Amino acid sequence: MATVLLVEDDHVVRGAMLRSLADRGHAVHAVGTALDALRRVAAETPDLVVLDLGLPDLDGSDALRMLRGITDVPIIIATARDDEQTVVRLLRAGADDYMVKPFTGAHLDARITTVLRRVGRASRTAQPAVHEVGELRVDVGERSASLADQPLALTRKEFDLLAYLAARPGRVVSRRELLEEVWRQPSVGEDQTIDVHLYWLRRKLGESAAKPRYLRTVRGVGFRLVAPD
Repeated sequence: MATVLLVEDDHVVRGAMLRSLADRGHAVHAVGTALDALRRVAAETPDLVVLDLGLPDLDGSDALRMLRGITDVPIIIATARDDEQTVVRLLRAGADDYMVKPFTGAHLDARITTVLRRVGRASRTAQPAVHEVGELRVDVGERSASLADQPLALTRKEFDLLAYLAARPGRVVSRRELLEEVWRQPSVGEDQTIDVHLYWLRRKLGESAAKPRYLRTVRGVGFRLVAPD
């Protein structure tokens, strides 16, 4: 059984999908807007999200981008749009699977099972890593970080950013790579997102852009995490 968040604005379709998944043993929560989906995911992480694209408050592709900014849970797109460009774009933007309506409850259940099996297999084979750079320690498995044995209170995305850089100590990581690998977003027009998170991360590390210790900016190229001199 999986906990599934169903994001679908059509109450008839939503009701039918909810009943079908519940009959197959899943715990299903349903919302009708992108804003409600973001709130629900932030409050209680589901095992998987089924996301419609035609939402009343925000296009599903934008909702996907925003969801990928706060969570790594698997997302299956469920929509009537079937053009190849849309499919490829959304898969590259972070969707784990794509289903074209209409489809049966059995088909959706099979896709959910397959995606969760794939995610579970990846998590079992990957060994949780602990990265140490100077007095900075990042435990990926525990999702915790400390500096000089003092715990750091990081947001989800601050931790993801720090963990990504800590896994590549000394290596310059470009803005494009951070957007694609940490935020799961297209590498265009989101520089402010990185700058804001780096600002707060630096403050929590007790440094600033003017007086860096761990986080160094390589102008025009990107950023790198190094042990202080």
